[in-house]
Amino acid sequence: MEYNMLKLNLLEETRYEKVPVKIYSDDTGASINVARRIAELIKNKQAKGETAVLGLATGASPIKVYKELVRLHKEENLSFKNVVTFNLDEYYPIQPDAEQSYVRFMKEQLFDHVDIDTANVNIPDGTLKQEDIAAYCLAYEQKINSYGGIDLQVLGIGRTGHIGFNEPGSAPNSGTRLVTLNDLTRRDASKDFGGKENVPKKAITMGIGTIFKAKEIILLAWNGKKAPIIKKAVEGAISTEVPATFLQMSNNVEFVIDEDAAVELTRFDIPWLVKDCRWTDSLTKKAVVWLAKTLGKPILKLTEADYNNNGMAQLATDFGPVYNININVFNKLQHTITGWPGGKFNADDSQRPERALPQVKRSIVFSPHPDDDVISMGGTFIRLADQGHEVHVAYQTSGNTAVWDEDALRYVEFAMDFGQAQGQDTTYLTNLYATMKEFFKTKKPNQSDPKEIRTIKGLIRKGEAIAGARLSGLRDENIHFMDLPFYDRGKFEKVVSYEDDVQQTMELLQQVKPHQIFAASDFADPHGTHKVCFEIILEALTRLRKTEGWTADCWLWLYRGAWHEFEIHEIEMAVPLSPQEVERKRLAIFKHQSQKDLPVFPGDDAREFWVRAEDRTRETARLYNALGLAEYEAIEAFVKWKFED
Repeated sequence: MEYNMLKLNLLEETRYEKVPVKIYSDDTGASINVARRIAELIKNKQAKGETAVLGLATGASPIKVYKELVRLHKEENLSFKNVVTFNLDEYYPIQPDAEQSYVRFMKEQLFDHVDIDTANVNIPDGTLKQEDIAAYCLAYEQKINSYGGIDLQVLGIGRTGHIGFNEPGSAPNSGTRLVTLNDLTRRDASKDFGGKENVPKKAITMGIGTIFKAKEIILLAWNGKKAPIIKKAVEGAISTEVPATFLQMSNNVEFVIDEDAAVELTRFDIPWLVKDCRWTDSLTKKAVVWLAKTLGKPILKLTEADYNNNGMAQLATDFGPVYNININVFNKLQHTITGWPGGKFNADDSQRPERALPQVKRSIVFSPHPDDDVISMGGTFIRLADQGHEVHVAYQTSGNTAVWDEDALRYVEFAMDFGQAQGQDTTYLTNLYATMKEFFKTKKPNQSDPKEIRTIKGLIRKGEAIAGARLSGLRDENIHFMDLPFYDRGKFEKVVSYEDDVQQTMELLQQVKPHQIFAASDFADPHGTHKVCFEIILEALTRLRKTEGWTADCWLWLYRGAWHEFEIHEIEMAVPLSPQEVERKRLAIFKHQSQKDLPVFPGDDAREFWVRAEDRTRETARLYNALGLAEYEAIEAFVKWKFED
């Protein structure tokens, strides 16, 4: 009876989900589990004297699966002698030894480390003449069929919903073929190729029909970037616009995802629609804000009927009357708003997000790139300085990757002209300039610059950052350039240690002993730099909290950048900006001239960074107003980090 009740409860929770979904706390545990399932298949086939036929994927999702398979081979004697593999896809055209080639990827991640017979490895050929591709693809299909089909197919999923390179518009019965890549897919690959213009426009891929024939299909997805497309693939209607939705028609598929990729599934995002909830303060706040936004009503106008008709009857019954719930949530939102991000001295701070004391706080803003500070929280940055706090800014990386080659040449030209105008010997600069021009002529996509050029590009961004920080009201001695080693080291080494980065961060924190730390938590950053920089700060603080007394009074505030904002129910400090402050923030962003008009890595959004920043903060202000709170020009939002003691 108890088992049946648990089963019914699970069915109720997952009633929006049209495929089986297994969720793990992180990608490591999930990957180990998937690798062991693959290993069991291989061993079972070996015991029967049969061949195990695997369909393999590339990209970030299966890397830890392959790592565990390699470990099982080396430490537990898992043999791949009876394994035949067929890879999903390959860019076209591309040479097999190219850095971005899937042939190279598979060798580095798996094949070079196990005892598989190379004759049993099949990866689409990116070097074919175009007129030979159709026959090649037919032969690829026939070879899969000759082994009786694929036993287990591993899939990733792209943000377009593609599986393999089956982009939107792909037919459910499609076979192996040459396809044209979606623009978003090429943008996502641009970092690997050193710019979207260098990403091949086509690829050879197994078709959806080919994938569908596999006896078992496991789709992997990790991190919050995949959450929106996972929701569409799992809960959405079957559509050619999201090819992964065709997997809903299979009885042999399972989605294996981590908690971050699962956050937008109904049972986690809007749980009151599928089950009785334990109504914590945070969940109540989220639900009431959701209800107000869904109905387009201010919070204080929500009625009992609104609650009952939208899955929130339990909340109304257990904690009503609903007007009291509305008032409670309204007050919580009201108390997030403050014009005093450093705390208001000589005022009651019991309902304010920041402390009144000490009156003058030492604040440090960590900026992963040299412009994240003013783009993401420029108004708050300015407000803290104007209100007399001791404000520091720490630029964690040089940002030299994001400077156009032409700009580097232009600055050296200026230095040559200035030197000549002063009657100085410019031989070194002239030779450097000639060397740079020659290098840029033959520079390959994604090729790292020599040290001299990285230095020039870093100095360009340093000068811009100083100008932006000065305009925001900072003294020069409070502007710190950390130039964390991981940033350049990661260009040349596959395995990167962060210990020296952590030590350097600890030293700066011990020097400043801040009452407030502001750190970027926008992990939608396409470079991944934001996440690394945050983890370095967190590790430094975690260590210091064990020995340094001042850390007990140090609060860590998280901000987000030019990609995504916090949800309204998540915000714990909302700093409203006046029209004049919005304009001053814009001028500070304008100081970063190398990033204006068209930055090297713009991400998905074609808008300039200053436009993104203003639109984002104005939208936050609009949402506060729509919920029935005061109307502001713009609002910058922050969330306080909770340390685990």
